[in-house]
Amino acid sequence: MRIGRLLDSGRNADVYELDEAWVLRRYRDGTAATRELPVMSYLSASGYPVPRLGPQPPSAGPGDLVLQRLSGPTMLESLLSGAIGAKEGAELLTGLLADLHTVPARLSPDPDDRVLHLDLHPDNVLLTAGGPVVIDWSNTEEGPPALDRAVSALILAQAAVDPAHPAADGARQLVTALVPLLAADDGIPARHLADAAARRTLNPTMSPAEKALIRKAAALVTALAGR
Repeated sequence: MRIGRLLDSGRNADVYELDEAWVLRRYRDGTAATRELPVMSYLSASGYPVPRLGPQPPSAGPGDLVLQRLSGPTMLESLLSGAIGAKEGAELLTGLLADLHTVPARLSPDPDDRVLHLDLHPDNVLLTAGGPVVIDWSNTEEGPPALDRAVSALILAQAAVDPAHPAADGARQLVTALVPLLAADDGIPARHLADAAARRTLNPTMSPAEKALIRKAAALVTALAGR
């Protein structure tokens, strides 16, 4: 496997060029990709928009994933450029969450559980010519859909209440449009918002300054949900 140039970097992983069809996503700390591999395969077979999985070469490490190479801006880039507005972005995120939560759980025996992304925000949505594609399934679990909605709302609210965040104003507009839509879809119960906040507090990739905003962000989500 010949690894090409670095294409993108996230909080804990890098994406490298392999060829015109495939990229390699590699965790910098060696975290295994075993959790997301079967989930992405399952979702792809269910018709949910995820990158196609490529053949894993013998030389691939445990933290490597060969993925379909996709072209198009992230939803975040499109929001920042003004190519899409807050209302359209909120509707898109709501639809992606709702569609995901129609997919039955792969492992859980609880009939109410669904596949959850638990990090679905504008930087994890690629707007390709064929439609939106959801990336980065490293946090995926199975559980109640309301938890997934709470996490997405809380992530945006954290950016909205951060005075140092360059996209704070846009994030506030987006979360203000998003939360009422999510509230209409069985809502964001307080217990799931509290669970989302606890999970964010334990996120090792977040700075102390970011974690300090979680309580304020949760209060914003609560206010927008009308509770």
